[in-house]
Amino acid sequence: MTATFDMPMRIRFAHCDPAGIVYFPQYLVMTNMLVEEWFNERLAIDYAHMIQTRRVGLPIVKLVCEFSRPSRMGETITLSLGVTRIGRRSIGIDIVAHCNDEVRFRATQVLVTTSLESGQSIDIPDDIAAALATFAPHAAQTEEQRS
Repeated sequence: MTATFDMPMRIRFAHCDPAGIVYFPQYLVMTNMLVEEWFNERLAIDYAHMIQTRRVGLPIVKLVCEFSRPSRMGETITLSLGVTRIGRRSIGIDIVAHCNDEVRFRATQVLVTTSLESGQSIDIPDDIAAALATFAPHAAQTEEQRS
């Protein structure tokens, strides 16, 4: 069984376009919020501290999205995050947004750990790698597979 981190999200007026449905870029704002909460709540890594003090960033370097059904203001969707791959410098994640067993949105992302000082990719710090391995041991790569 794959571990997931789930977060409910109530759709607000600010998420919607004039038609009253979620404006597609807002899903990316939501997925970023999901990653932050996953780090804070499930991985026990303070995301703000990681960015501001440690100066470790986690930008998206690859993104594939599929929009299945519209989400409307007032609905509560659940965002579910699963890890597909843990590399030496990158993390593969899948995110699904659903409401009442209906998929609304899917995203596949690759996040890369970077130094916010140099802008270069860096190895995933040991404490983050350990937290990731505990969350998703199936996704850990062997040393030869890591990149």
